Amino acid sequence: MRILKLTPQTEKLLLARREQQDAEAQATATEIVADVRKRGDAALFAYTKKFDHTDLGKTGVWITPQEIRAAHIATSTKFRKAIEKAAENVRRIAEKQLPRPWTVETTRGVKIRQVVRPIASIGCYIPGGRFSLVSTLIMTIVPAKVAGVPKIIAVCPKPNPELLAAARILGVERIARIGGAQVIAALAYGTKSVPRVDKIFGPGNKYVTAAKQLVSNDCAIDLPAGPTEAIVFAEHGNARWIAADLLAQAEHAKDAASFFVTTSQNLACEVQQEVRKQLAGLSRNMALCSTQNSGAILVSESVDQACEFINRFAPEHLSLPENGEKVLPKIRAAGTVFLGPWGAQPLGDYATGSNHVLPTGGWARRRGGLSTADFVKCISVQTITNKGFLCLAETVETLAESEGLMAHRNAVGVRR
Repeated sequence: MRILKLTPQTEKLLLARREQQDAEAQATATEIVADVRKRGDAALFAYTKKFDHTDLGKTGVWITPQEIRAAHIATSTKFRKAIEKAAENVRRIAEKQLPRPWTVETTRGVKIRQVVRPIASIGCYIPGGRFSLVSTLIMTIVPAKVAGVPKIIAVCPKPNPELLAAARILGVERIARIGGAQVIAALAYGTKSVPRVDKIFGPGNKYVTAAKQLVSNDCAIDLPAGPTEAIVFAEHGNARWIAADLLAQAEHAKDAASFFVTTSQNLACEVQQEVRKQLAGLSRNMALCSTQNSGAILVSESVDQACEFINRFAPEHLSLPENGEKVLPKIRAAGTVFLGPWGAQPLGDYATGSNHVLPTGGWARRRGGLSTADFVKCISVQTITNKGFLCLAETVETLAESEGLMAHRNAVGVRR
């Protein structure tokens, strides 16, 4: 990892690189989405064969119950218990997040209620290019179940036995062996093989994220959750642990971004050495080269400068291993924050209960991570009695007249 001085020019370069990657992905995704929307299964099958080397005409689109059952039997008891433990923690948080019904009387005779209804049908995208992310299945399916979503479809380009076993434990019955921008288009618009859904959930690569944003005018999406981003900020601390966290997120993909921000030149050098040492000891087939291409160690002049950079970058993951409680009030934008030296980021990826589907690409400036609230609709119900009507009639007539909306005024006046 390069050591760079944190300057306005450095920051501009880092943000510009992210925008350039997004623009390239959007151009590719636009072509794929339009083609699937036009040609349906023909395009869906062709792109799946081209990108994932899967012939859906031979394998079939949907994983069979027999495949799921066999995968479940093949996995270890230890693995199944790990799934159950992680799912239970995610469920506890999901239940806490679920919006509740309530009733408020705003005026005598006027009651406003909130009723909560689940989204009718959803598609959960599970990344599976290099690894089938079992953890993402947990993070999307568990809150959907808590919300009461009746129709859940999971999609994954290369589902492995562990993913299929986890699906059975979580009660997922429909899994398609498709991924990429092409399946996002299929879920949004429907094809002969893939039904249209009301909302699409789950993280993916830059092409999947671009496709989700493209279809969002026609099909709801959860949030842009693209290539992984991580920032660790510390003025002092355990260089070995810091390096390990940076490498953990870099492992996801070549376009993952891992940054260490510090005010200490000495700590910067220690972390750089640790990254090199640990990288040499890890398997070569991992996408850890992202620490060279999309990561850096940034030396800032002050804590305030570092925090301002963090807020503008708005990372998906932020670790504050030292003095986190003092720094946290300065943080305005991050998908999730880990406090303290024991807060290894993978704990949140898998099992703390906090959802790991998080905003990337600067979207943490606008919203937080996935929540059970994303799987439901809050509908307002208004009950107005004659007494309530008389209490509000004059107010409404006056306001309607001020806007020149005389039919609005009349709808109240005719009831007097």
